[in-house]
Amino acid sequence: MNILKNMELVFIVALALTAVTAIAASPSAPARAPVAAPAVEVIDTEMMTVVVSAKRMTPAQKAAPDA
Repeated sequence: MNILKNMELVFIVALALTAVTAIAASPSAPARAPVAAPAVEVIDTEMMTVVVSAKRMTPAQKAAPDA
């Protein structure tokens, strides 16, 4: 029996075995964590802004290599 010819079957069997094992190993009722009260966070409503001001570079400055 050539394993390469039956690779799809091997994959499906492995997938089914994994699914059955996962279902069998899982608890019947999922554990639930107690629900905590939501934390209230004070949000600063003033947004910081950055202002950039500079002169435009001349074509000569753009063409000059940096030192």
